[in-house]
Amino acid sequence: MVSLRHAAAAAFVLLTLVNTAIASNHHHNHAAHTHAPGIAPHIHGPGTVDLGTAGTFAILAKSGVSTVPASSITGDVGVSPIAQGGLTGFTIAMDISGTFTTSTQVTGKMYAADLVSPTPSKLTTAVLDMQTAYVDAAGRVNPDFVEAHAGALGGKTLTPGLYKFATGVLFADDCTLAGSATDTWIFQIAGTMSIAAGKKILLTGGARAENIVWVVAGAMSFGATSHFEGIILGATSASFVTKSTMHGRVLVQTAVTLQMTTIVSEYPQPQIPAGLQLPAGFSEFGGA
Repeated sequence: MVSLRHAAAAAFVLLTLVNTAIASNHHHNHAAHTHAPGIAPHIHGPGTVDLGTAGTFAILAKSGVSTVPASSITGDVGVSPIAQGGLTGFTIAMDISGTFTTSTQVTGKMYAADLVSPTPSKLTTAVLDMQTAYVDAAGRVNPDFVEAHAGALGGKTLTPGLYKFATGVLFADDCTLAGSATDTWIFQIAGTMSIAAGKKILLTGGARAENIVWVVAGAMSFGATSHFEGIILGATSASFVTKSTMHGRVLVQTAVTLQMTTIVSEYPQPQIPAGLQLPAGFSEFGGA
């Protein structure tokens, strides 16, 4: 038979464990609701934004894409509802199918609303998907950070989360996004967005451009030799000044202007850490 002394000791240990668990849970919940800039309340960030078929384009615009040669675009370019006349500054060659064109400035295909079927309907769907993605991203609620750094993000390090700005955002210096390969960011910007000449968006810790969404209501400008990362969902225009570069996608509802700009939409696959064994039947990137 267990003695009263042993029973009391066991009860004390159990009570201690319960109290410790409650205190730990309280601390975790408090930390999860901290909203100070630089502290991520959700380490993985907001849910991803579905781009639909718009996500197959490096550049998608409704009223045109212009370039001052020579720009370099890796990925497809699409314009709709505007016709081929909305693609200016490119030396364009028509494919024999009539469904797309090519250019020496584009590693990919170029599409316009007046090309042969099924291109017009595919572009219509892509533009609708772009607009749906914009509404989704702009409409996310319960932001983790509101008016972080008053919109002056140059020189700052930003952790994953949903950021909301009632006015504009300026990068007067380099800005770092720090997180893992699975972390996400959405920036809701009600005004304009600009990055100064020579400044850069930097990714650390494995953060990836395809997990970063900039949803911007106003015009966007990217200074000479600047570098940007992420997916742009714009309600108006995006202007890239001389020798600016970008890793991501430019999906806007008016026009895109390029000046000897480099845009790369391809995302390298994350590397499997050395020594990590995948389950039998799984490939490195393809799943089961």
